[in-house]
Amino acid sequence: MLVEEYLRFCAKLHHIPGREIAKAVNKVIDQCSLQTVRQRLIGNLSKGYQQRVGIAQAIIHTPTVVILDEPTIGLDPKEILKIRELIRELGKEHSVILSSHILQEVQAVCNHVQIINHGQLILNDTMSGLLAEMQTTHLEVALRRPPVLDVFKQIEGVEEVDARENKRFRIQHAADNNPAEALVEKAVAGDWGLYELIPEHRTLEQVFVELTSPR
Repeated sequence: MLVEEYLRFCAKLHHIPGREIAKAVNKVIDQCSLQTVRQRLIGNLSKGYQQRVGIAQAIIHTPTVVILDEPTIGLDPKEILKIRELIRELGKEHSVILSSHILQEVQAVCNHVQIINHGQLILNDTMSGLLAEMQTTHLEVALRRPPVLDVFKQIEGVEEVDARENKRFRIQHAADNNPAEALVEKAVAGDWGLYELIPEHRTLEQVFVELTSPR
């Protein structure tokens, strides 16, 4: 079946009035960037375009909620990026529920996250709230002219310092006292050659494993 023919068929299934079908089809073709393949057979399209056709038929009747189950599975990296961008655009007009085991994808396109384990809801949070929870009490620091380790420990909030290779350090600090600002001031005053200071975060994968592991 041709792309446009299929979308017209889907519009009829959703009881879109005949005089409005062409408008509805053209709208989803534009939304899903299907203009160049509208007269091609769906079976001859790439996996990425087939996914776009699937999304187009799901939104042709302008539903309030759109449910997408693993929408980027089997796609190449370029197609994945395009589908993610499409999902973000859909979120401006619809409530989009994305079901995915690809946690990088969840982090890239979602603003609210729920994790379900064995039928039980174990996490329900905004992405911004979850990102805050993913922060740790560690800083990664790189210096060209580092001081001796005891100097780090004189900075308020610093609890432990672990020297790594290439003049890099992992600093553990108190949960209620992040020494990043004081560390920068000390580095500038002491000419330590600070060129990198990165707060360490847990990944979404680590959070998922922690929440779903047996206790």
